[in-house]
Amino acid sequence: MNAKMHFRFVFALLVVSFNSEVLGKNLKYRIYEEQRVGSVIARLSEDVADILVKLPNPSTVRFRAMQRGNSPLLVVNEDSGEISIGAKIDREQLCQKNLNCSIEFDVITLPTEHLQLFHIEVEVLDINDNSPQFSRPLIPIEISESAAVGTRIPLDSAFDPDVGENSLHTYSLSANDFFNIEVRTRTDGAKYAELIVVRELDRELKSSYELQLTASDMGVPQRSGSSILKISISDSNDNSPAFEQQSYIIQLLENSPIGTLLLDLNATDPDEGANGKIVYSFSSHVSPKIIETFKIDSERGHLTLFKQVDYEITKSYEIDVQAQDLGPNSIPAHCKIIIKVVDVNDNKPEININLMSPGKEEISYIFEGDPIDTFVALVRVQDKDSGLNGEIVCRLHGHGHFKLQKTYENNYLILTNATLDREKRSEYSLTVIAEDKGTPSLSTVKHFTVQINDVNDNPPHFQRSRYEFAISENNSPGAYITTVTATDPDLGENGQVTYTMLESFILGSSITTYVTIDPSNGAIYALRIFDHEEVSQITFVVEARDGGSPKQLVSNTTVVLTIIDENDNIPVVIGPALRNNTAEISIPKGAESGFHVTRIRAMDRDSGVNAELSCSIVAGNEENIFVIDPRSCDIHTNVSMESVPYTEWELSVVIQDKGNPQLHTKVLLKCMIFEYAESVTSTAMTSVSQASLDVSMIIIISLGAICAVLLVIMVLFATRCNREKKDTRSYNCRVAESTYQHHPKRPSRQIHKGDITLVPTVNGTLPIRSHHRPSPSSSPTLERGQMGSRQSHNSHQSLNSLVTISSNHVPENFSLELTHATPAVEQVSQLLSMLHQGQYQPRPSFRGNKYSRSYRYALQDMDKFSLKDSGRGDSEAGDSDYDLGRDSPIDRLLGEGFSDLFLTDGRIPADLKTEAYKG
Repeated sequence: MNAKMHFRFVFALLVVSFNSEVLGKNLKYRIYEEQRVGSVIARLSEDVADILVKLPNPSTVRFRAMQRGNSPLLVVNEDSGEISIGAKIDREQLCQKNLNCSIEFDVITLPTEHLQLFHIEVEVLDINDNSPQFSRPLIPIEISESAAVGTRIPLDSAFDPDVGENSLHTYSLSANDFFNIEVRTRTDGAKYAELIVVRELDRELKSSYELQLTASDMGVPQRSGSSILKISISDSNDNSPAFEQQSYIIQLLENSPIGTLLLDLNATDPDEGANGKIVYSFSSHVSPKIIETFKIDSERGHLTLFKQVDYEITKSYEIDVQAQDLGPNSIPAHCKIIIKVVDVNDNKPEININLMSPGKEEISYIFEGDPIDTFVALVRVQDKDSGLNGEIVCRLHGHGHFKLQKTYENNYLILTNATLDREKRSEYSLTVIAEDKGTPSLSTVKHFTVQINDVNDNPPHFQRSRYEFAISENNSPGAYITTVTATDPDLGENGQVTYTMLESFILGSSITTYVTIDPSNGAIYALRIFDHEEVSQITFVVEARDGGSPKQLVSNTTVVLTIIDENDNIPVVIGPALRNNTAEISIPKGAESGFHVTRIRAMDRDSGVNAELSCSIVAGNEENIFVIDPRSCDIHTNVSMESVPYTEWELSVVIQDKGNPQLHTKVLLKCMIFEYAESVTSTAMTSVSQASLDVSMIIIISLGAICAVLLVIMVLFATRCNREKKDTRSYNCRVAESTYQHHPKRPSRQIHKGDITLVPTVNGTLPIRSHHRPSPSSSPTLERGQMGSRQSHNSHQSLNSLVTISSNHVPENFSLELTHATPAVEQVSQLLSMLHQGQYQPRPSFRGNKYSRSYRYALQDMDKFSLKDSGRGDSEAGDSDYDLGRDSPIDRLLGEGFSDLFLTDGRIPADLKTEAYKG
């Protein structure tokens, strides 16, 4: 090979096939065999730049070859994508006589988040590095002198492992006058030469010939090989054996058993004796491979199978058989047998799984949380059979979280079909099944494992969002309280939980001065002695944090610690005032039995039953002169003080709680009797005490203030009444509101019947108060006791007053006679009927708007009651007649005036109800 053939020869022919269902390209290159190791044949970063530019970070893309074998012929630089020769490539050793010889492998891009798949096919071109060679340097041939002109004798074939123009092309024979050669081609493409007799032979003239047979190719430079034909001329036999056919074609199933009869050769020779006895044999130039595979019976001519054939290795055989008699100078007859091997489905599909885990052929690793379509493995299947026997259907079994996606030909990608969670399942067993379409169908099964790597995707989890615990006060510092635990299903540091307390303050002090938590296990301990009276409840937040990277996850829970009270405080007396645990109490001489001497007021800082107190006299009351209420601690006299001969007592009183154990306080009360002028009852004498005196002072001051306010109101009321005397117009509630659109005294709201209340007064006049929302507080208080004679008289007087006022507003032609004999119910019913028929038209009195002049005399008499209305139907708290908890003078009058209209149980008589409803 000249120096030109040593340079790197790369055809820049990139056959690019793009399919929307394929993740990358098919790249094809061509190189010559025998190139120097390390020679660069392609640069993927340049050839697939149009695809890489579409990726987010094309400069960071790396390449990885997915090919088998420890010493690959071609290697791919992971960073630059350069494809170079990794080992010496001998095409003849790699592909033998196959015309198409190529090295195929796949390259994927890293990282796999933006996976691109490139199928690399490098065609290895042949160079003329082999010369044609004959199997033997000397080829002996024996020809009878009687051989006719045109007799053909097949010669040995030369072998050239090269292909194409570099393979065996032609034969040539050294110059002579008797023989010539003709180059022929077998069905498998191999060329051989046949020796042809071109002139009659005469042994007596020349008995042997030595001719040079040369085989040459058409390579550059051209190569050749030669062998010597040593031709011996013998005496001829008149008749030669003859085959029925010059050629036979046999179909042979590749799974045919050894010993199968392929052909029964039947050659005939009319000669007799040894000249007619035929012997069968392979021609001398058949290849050793045929001799190893087939066997011929020399006597019977049976061609049988001697070795199993394989369609995937050799698809056809061409056998030269000769038949020769045993006579002298016999001329053999030749026959060609072509055996075509028929393919049967005898090869199972092959599965090759390339994982992203070097060194571990059956385990693939991916991270949980990876998106759908994450690359898991590359699967390549193949079947040596042909036709339907070689067509493969590939399936993936194991779990629906993975899918099998076909790329091109028999290549598949295994991708994730869902986002995986390691905490639910950490490992998946997948099975790839490849099955051909032959009959019967053959299949291959291959298993591999997908392991899910953990990521920190789970925060620590408390069982509850709020924990409540209790601890008794007066605990010892460092006492164990409880443990809060958070679980994290992640692995390693991702699941290692650390506990801390979030900063908070209790009574101005940090929570860390009260309790602490063990960061490793969540155990909570007390740091100080707890006092229920100081802090009854401690609330803080515990944070659980894992050790994940790059981001730690946290979760919180609230811990409520209740301090349980213990009976650790004795009762403390706060009244009466003590000196040296002794109090002096004065009792008037005239105090009767039941007189309130004093009350012992005590408190206990504890809570619950620990703070429930009871009192008892334990000494000084042997004659039972005093009694004490154990719950209220009130001390009363049990006898009249005038009948007691003593003037001083020393009472020992014990105040104790109900805790366990019970705690108590003892006080000494020195009781002394002092002279008092008048007889004092238990009620009257109580007002002598200092507390009663204080209350009286407060009442006196309050009454003075109320009187002053009433005086101011009366002045304002009188001024308003004088202004109304000048107003000659009156407002009639029976007239439509539209008539008084511009009336200066028009009320601010519409008046209803419910707003009118008839109130009898002492002097017979009738002030009217409007009530917007009747309520128990604003309605007159009705006395419900039994009515005496005075109440009956007042009711009649009230009704007379009511009729008197009503007569001032009725027409002149209307008269109403009211006698004492008319029942109260009938009188009220008649009056309600008048109101309903419009014959009696009372004028309501609103705050600041008193429309009826007929009331002015009544108002003069009412000034002393200070009837102030809010205008909303409710009396104001500042009115003189409004005082929570007591009846006003008007209420008392109303109660006395109308108490006889109601039954003793407070119900209105039925006849009065009926009239009211009619009105």
